[in-house]
Amino acid sequence: MTKRIDAHHHLWRYSEDEYGWIDESMKKLRRDFLLTDLVDEMRTANIDGAVAVQARQTLEETRWLLELADQSDAIRGVVGWAPIAEERFEAVLDEFAGRPKLKGLRHVIQGESDENYILRDDFNRGIAAMRSRGLVYDVLIYERHLPQTIEFVDRHPEQMFVLDHIAKPRIREGIIEPWAAGMRELARRENVSCKLSGVVTEADWNGWTAEGLKPYLDVVVEAFGPSRLMAGSDWPVCLVACEYARWFGLLANYFAGFSESEREAILGGNAVRVYGL
Repeated sequence: MTKRIDAHHHLWRYSEDEYGWIDESMKKLRRDFLLTDLVDEMRTANIDGAVAVQARQTLEETRWLLELADQSDAIRGVVGWAPIAEERFEAVLDEFAGRPKLKGLRHVIQGESDENYILRDDFNRGIAAMRSRGLVYDVLIYERHLPQTIEFVDRHPEQMFVLDHIAKPRIREGIIEPWAAGMRELARRENVSCKLSGVVTEADWNGWTAEGLKPYLDVVVEAFGPSRLMAGSDWPVCLVACEYARWFGLLANYFAGFSESEREAILGGNAVRVYGL
């Protein structure tokens, strides 16, 4: 049986200065979330391995995640941060060349004041340098960035991309367009996969239902198909709206009518293949 993989989670030692985005409404996240906590959660959902993803834009955190990954089979891979747009980027890639669990990189595009940051020449030079290193690039955007993201992906047809959190549609407001059209267009690029993660946090944290999420999951499944979807928890961020095991239970119910091979691909096989776990 294919291993079950949580394709997207975070770990952190909490400090107010470094995690200023965790506001009062998310106060339950204002504590440490460490490897032992993750392993306990994985056990509740019968998850065999996980991909740790950056939460801070520092090389210090990337190195820390890689150290944790070296210590534990629970972390099968790391999507870290590196200064992609800076001249020193290739030197940083050289530093990480001997770290086999570094599987990808991510930049917080959604946090940039420049709406066209993803199209900057310096950033794209860095992305071009990633391909020879075999690293995946995780795309973190809001739905409004889909047009720029499509243009961005078209500049790098040989680069493997993974779209995080289904591009954060406006679920809380019940708005599905133009997000759905953008997702269908982006999915025409076969070098893009999509994570089924971060969905409940875009809905009403206290009032969401599986039925309310279904139209958004339907769009993503139609667009990307079972061969380019991967399940992720976005733990611990998901805890503001949903417990770890509950999210994987929701996905299990949603995909119950799919074939066994399709379910195995979505719940682990695609992550293994795309990230080379």
